[in-house]
This record gives sequence, C-alpha cells and structure tokens, in this order.
Amino acid sequence: MATSGTTLPNAGPVTGSRSFLSRLRDGDEIARLITMVFAATVVLITLLLVYELWTNSALARAKFGLHFFVTQVWDPVIDQYGALPFMYGTLVTSAVALFIAVPLGIGAAIFLAELAPPRISDTLQFFIDLLAAVPSVIYGLLGVFIVVPLMRTVIFPGLNKPLGFLPFFKGPSYGVGFLTAGIVLAIMVIPYIISVSREVLLSVPRDQREAALALGSTRWESTWNVVVPFAKTGILGSIFLALARALGETMAVTMVIGNVPTISASLFSPGDSIASVIANQFTEATGDLYLQSLVALGLVLFLMTFILNGLARLLIVVTTQRGSGVPT
Repeated sequence: MATSGTTLPNAGPVTGSRSFLSRLRDGDEIARLITMVFAATVVLITLLLVYELWTNSALARAKFGLHFFVTQVWDPVIDQYGALPFMYGTLVTSAVALFIAVPLGIGAAIFLAELAPPRISDTLQFFIDLLAAVPSVIYGLLGVFIVVPLMRTVIFPGLNKPLGFLPFFKGPSYGVGFLTAGIVLAIMVIPYIISVSREVLLSVPRDQREAALALGSTRWESTWNVVVPFAKTGILGSIFLALARALGETMAVTMVIGNVPTISASLFSPGDSIASVIANQFTEATGDLYLQSLVALGLVLFLMTFILNGLARLLIVVTTQRGSGVPT
C-alpha cells in the first residue's frame, strides 16, 4: 500500500538566523541602525540639556544646596536666591489651568467625536487646530486686554462676595495674578486636550458602540459607559501633555501673573513662575551667582517636569493594567 506524502513549501531561512551581512545587503540592518540613531538622538539631546543646566548652576548649588528648594527670598541685591515662590507659582497656575481646561476639553472632544454631525465636527476641529498654532504672546495680549479687565470687574466680584471666606478667594484683586495666569493657560492648553482626545475617541472600534446600542443603551450611555472608558488611557495622555505645556509656558504667563516672588493662598494675588522669572531676569543678571541661580531654576523646572511626567506615565500604566484585569 503506497503512502502519500505531503510536500511542504520551502519556508526559507528564519529571520533571526540570517547573517548580519545578508541583512545588511537587504537593507534591514541599515534601516535598523539609522532609526536607532534617530532614537538615540532624543536621549542624547536630553542628556546634553541636563549636563548644561547642571554644570552652569554649580555655583548656586554649592552655596545654597537643598535650601534652594525651600527658600522664599529672591533678592539679587544681597545675593540670596530661593526657588520656592517660583515653584509654587508654576504649580498653582498649572493646577488652575487643568481644573478649567480638563472638563471643557474632554467635553468638547466627546461632542466632536461622538455627538456632532461630521461636517460640524470637521469644521470646529479646523478652528481648534488654528488655536493650537497661535503664538503664546498673542494669548498674553488676550490676557492683558480681555482677561485682566474681566478679572477686576466681573470674576473677582463674582467669586469674592460669595466665596470670600475661603483663603483662595480672599484679598484684593489687581487683575493680574495666579487665577488670571491659570485662565490664560487654560485657553492655551484646551486645543491640545480636544485634538488628542478627539482622535483617541474616534479610534475606538465601532463594534464597541454597536454592541452597547444593541444591548439597549442610548447614544449617550454608550458614549459615556463604553467609548470613554475604552479611550481613557489616551485621554489621560492628552491631559498630561497639556500639563507639560502649562508648566513650561513663558511669555503668556509673564504678561499676566504679576511677576512678584511671593507665596499666597489667594488666587487673586500676583505671583511668579519659574519660566517667567528666567525670561524677565536672565538678560539683566550681572553677577555669576545671580546668573547661575537662574540656570538652577531651569534645572528645577526640568526636574519638576520629569517627576510629573513620570508620575503621569505610572498612572497610565496602572490604569491600563486595571482596565485589562492584569494584577498590579
């Protein structure tokens, strides 16, 4: 009895067993090396940035040490410098910006991605992209001519009278201050949240929506209970992208924050941020200690951004693992 054999097609050599010369000849190794260089360039630029900030702030670090982080005095006359008021101003203005921008940005993104007709959604997205491209100095002018007068005549009376017993809304209002800077920052970062969140929501598989609707959910229920949780990782990413933008903003904040190195619980009080004080005083710094203290502020801002982005990445990883059922 004859046995019939099955002839398997030649699968060819396994990619991992191919020689380096063969991969080089086919272009695989060349492409890998070129793209690896591109990726390593990003790391190299970051390391060079940290190196320059570290070496050019040696004098300030040697004199003040860790007290630089907790000292409130910033006085070039007596050569006493501390980063605490500027760290406080940077964090407060960024927090106010996110408090305003996150609900507005995510709500607008949900409307554009899920509820608006395509023609309206595409048209509004075009204007949102234009807002993201507006220079920061234009937002600063917007703050000076619109937000500052509104703060004196509308926002301050509306918050101080009913909520004046809270420390956040006590004291007089000069128009400029933490709240004004936070509002301007919120206007600046909203386009980033909307654009990224909208694209993430649109990338959710259509099967998710149809399955929820087939089970009897309304359009809003399927959006809020199915689509938004499915896209929560990308939405969190858009929020932290906006946070990074708010932390490093210079010109717009400089024009509306007041530029006073103070720490105050009142959001109406003028203050200062790390980026704005560097922009204002770097060209006027005469002594070496003064100049290197400003560079040390840049190093502090880099460290704050690194820590906050690291925490954001950790939060995204934990959220993703919980959503997928993977034990943390």
